[in-house]
Amino acid sequence: MLFDTHAHYDDDRFDADLDNIMAAMPGAGVSYILNASSSVRAAKKGLAIAEKYPFVYASAGVHPHDAKDMDGGSIEELEALLRHPKVVAVGEIGLDYHYDLSPRDVQRERFIEQLEMAGRAGKPVIIHERDARGDVLEIIKKYSDLTGVVHCFSGDWETAEIILGMGWYLSFTGVITFKNARDALETAARAPLGRIMIETDAPYLSPEPVRGGRNSSLNLVHIARKLADARGMSVEDLAAATTENGMRFFGLNAVP
Repeated sequence: MLFDTHAHYDDDRFDADLDNIMAAMPGAGVSYILNASSSVRAAKKGLAIAEKYPFVYASAGVHPHDAKDMDGGSIEELEALLRHPKVVAVGEIGLDYHYDLSPRDVQRERFIEQLEMAGRAGKPVIIHERDARGDVLEIIKKYSDLTGVVHCFSGDWETAEIILGMGWYLSFTGVITFKNARDALETAARAPLGRIMIETDAPYLSPEPVRGGRNSSLNLVHIARKLADARGMSVEDLAAATTENGMRFFGLNAVP
């Protein structure tokens, strides 16, 4: 039983064959999926997907790339979505100084607005961070009352310790299967078992041995195997633990 805690099935690349992909999930051992949004539009589409497939849940939030497109009504629209029982988190939100597709001051402003929104809604947060470690850590430390996960974590152990010390989670993608991703794999092997999750970030970051094509939750097993090997445990035990962590993080037991 696997839980893909971060995928983007609202992406247009899944429009043509989404039903077929979802029908294949039981055979791949995937029991739960969290569709993470990157914009208000994506959040609405993600909720529609979650309503269609019982094992899919959704988040609502605006990615730093799209922070520049938020307006006065964006937070209100997101808050309305967060009242739906299948919308279980705020995200993905954060800072991205690698591409700088939104001005950095706008990214920070919208990041803080959405953290405040998560507090009001009582929802956990999904954090995106790229080349913005210092600013992200400085901001999230002010929100110790929130529960969060840094998705697609590929940082060093020093950074991981800070995040784990807040009681937050780390989530790992197919990056840990890449030959040049030693830090990410070492951190994933070293982190407390009760504080890690796995994800595909589909359609991005296809793991070895299927790297290069469109990713989907059907490939989650490759990530689970790599992490299980690194931790010296069975795939079944790793899957059970990370699924339990995902259920706890997103509060799915409380969702009808």
